[in-house]
Amino acid sequence: MRALVVSQLSDDLSGVELRDLPQPVRKSGEVLVSVKAASLNFPDLLMTRGAYQFKPEPPFVSGMELAGGVIEADADAVFQVGDRVTGGAKTGGFAEIASVPATSLRAIPEGVSYAQAAAMGAAYSTAYTALVELGGLKAGQTVLVHGASGGVGLAACDLAQALGATVIAATHREDKLERLGVASRADHVILNTARFREQVSDLTDGHLCDLVFDPVGGDVFDESTRCVTFGGKLLVVGFVAGRIPEIAVNIPLIKGFSVVGVRAGEYARRFPERGAAIRDAVDTLLTEGRLMPHIDRTLPLDQWREAFDAMEAGEIIGKIVLEP
Repeated sequence: MRALVVSQLSDDLSGVELRDLPQPVRKSGEVLVSVKAASLNFPDLLMTRGAYQFKPEPPFVSGMELAGGVIEADADAVFQVGDRVTGGAKTGGFAEIASVPATSLRAIPEGVSYAQAAAMGAAYSTAYTALVELGGLKAGQTVLVHGASGGVGLAACDLAQALGATVIAATHREDKLERLGVASRADHVILNTARFREQVSDLTDGHLCDLVFDPVGGDVFDESTRCVTFGGKLLVVGFVAGRIPEIAVNIPLIKGFSVVGVRAGEYARRFPERGAAIRDAVDTLLTEGRLMPHIDRTLPLDQWREAFDAMEAGEIIGKIVLEP
């Protein structure tokens, strides 16, 4: 089978190559999946450099999220041959065949394509965990979403819209404003450069935001502390900007807001019943047609370099999907 292999860690993808490998040997409890689509995530890029918190030893097959059809499973497994499934693990997705723990998979809802299913994955689970499970999002509230052109940020915009919130989508790229407005369906789109608090105040008539979704960190986090209304929540999702910010605790005390750390995967592992409920809630919204995952482009696996380069350059809005 063909697979995208990280043979050595490097900063320029020089250690990544498309190879022919033996088909993976399925272990008990795993499901062998014929991969039809796999989505690219920022951690996939970081893992080629050894810069992600999970550091697999090379060589390994890249790719965290996939969708496809079951070709082999345990006799008593939940999923059987022919079932359409999506999910994945921390590696192995960018291949024609993957062996995945059955517990890491779920059925693809009727009417949802393989590409859509692969693009949903962790992005929407993270968005739901942050905004609804930990943020307590209610219809009519105002949500500021940073990094809105990325897969997770765009999922947060989509979910907040579906649940009746007013959405302010923020990006640091002026050249993305128009495209982001279309893709996110947000009520407002702003540049989160310099002092964006004034823009937020003007758009909300001084109310500011009930929830701020921040996968960026750095200066964006610092300014976001000025954008949360009293009783609101600043949801810390990641640090794409590179700098991990710090906050003096008198700021949330005086302004009356909470800073909430979001680790969606860890949350689901610690509270598996809640994790399952989150996945079910997302699938229900999807089948009802209330969610509209945005795919920036779909490429064959042999064009993996274009996909990784586009993510590195910040060109994409939403997700890139690779098809083996």
